[in-house]
Amino acid sequence: MQNDNYKYQEQLAAIAQDFYLSRLTISELSTKYSLSRYLIKKSLDEAISSGLVTVSINSPLSRNFALEMQFQKKFGLKNIYIIKDSSNPEEDQKKIIEYAAEQLQLLIKKSKVVGLAWGGTVYNVIDHFKNQIQADLIFTQFMGENMKYHSQAGSMRMVEKAANKFSTGFTTLAAPLYIINKRLKNELRHEPAFKQTFIYASRMDLIFTGLGTLASIDSIACWKQNKKAIFPGVDQEKIAGILYGRPYDIQGNFLVSNETDTVFGADIDTILAVPHRLAIVKSKFKAKAALGALRGHLITDLVIDEAIANRILLEASIS
Repeated sequence: MQNDNYKYQEQLAAIAQDFYLSRLTISELSTKYSLSRYLIKKSLDEAISSGLVTVSINSPLSRNFALEMQFQKKFGLKNIYIIKDSSNPEEDQKKIIEYAAEQLQLLIKKSKVVGLAWGGTVYNVIDHFKNQIQADLIFTQFMGENMKYHSQAGSMRMVEKAANKFSTGFTTLAAPLYIINKRLKNELRHEPAFKQTFIYASRMDLIFTGLGTLASIDSIACWKQNKKAIFPGVDQEKIAGILYGRPYDIQGNFLVSNETDTVFGADIDTILAVPHRLAIVKSKFKAKAALGALRGHLITDLVIDEAIANRILLEASIS
C-alpha cells in the first residue's frame, strides 16, 4: 500500500509541475496522462489540499524549468526535461534514467508500435520500467543488430526485454546494422523473415534511443576496420554524433544520403516522420552529439541533467 501511495504522490507532483511550472493546459494534461479533464482537475485540487503544492512543488526528481525554457526557445524543442544536478555524478545519471523511464511509460501508454535502438542507456531505461499489461502494443527493431552478441545490451534482447515488461509482442530484424552490398541490402528487405518487421517499423509512433559517437563505431572491431565502407564519402572529422545508425554533423545534417546509406532498416524519412523520438543523454562527453541532434530536429524529446545542458550551451556558443 505504501508503494501505491508513493506512486500516486509522484503522479500528483508530475501533474502539478506540468500545470503550474510548464504551463500545460488541462486538455494537454488530459492527453499526456491519459486521464479525464475531471480527474486532472481533481488531482490539482488534491495537490494543493494535501500540501504537496504550496509556494514550490515537492517532487522526488526536481527539474530546472528556467533552463528548459531556454532550450525550448533556442532549439524549438517542446519536450525537454532537465533534471537538477546533485553532488554525486553517478546519482545524476541514475536520475536521468529514472525520469526517462517515467516519461516513456506515459508515452508508451498512448502508443501502438514502439521502436527501440540499442545500447546501454536504452537497456537501463527498460530495466526501470514498471510492469504493466498492454496487449495491443508491439515493440520492434527498426534497424539491424549492433553485433554485440555477448552483451545484454544487444538489440534483439532489448525488444524482448521491453515486451516482457508490458506482457506484449515484439518483432526483430536479425541482420547486421550495416550492409555495404547495395544489391544484397535491397533484396534482404523483401525476404519474408523481415517483411513483418518492416511493416511495423513503418507504423512506429514512438522511438527511444541513446546518442552515439564515432567511439560507438570504434567499439566494434568489424565496424572500426570498415568505417570507410560503412560511411562512404563521409569526412569522419565532421561526425558529431551517430543516431539511428547514421552519422551527422554539428548542424544536425546527416552525412549519408539515401543512395550512400548502408543501414539495414527503416530509412531516414520514415524515422523522422515518427511523432515522438525521445533521446536520453547521461554523459557530458556526448554534448556535441546532443547539440547536432537538437539543431537538426532529429529528436522531439530529450532527457538530460543541468551539467549536460550547460555543456550543450557552451558547445553551441563556440560552434
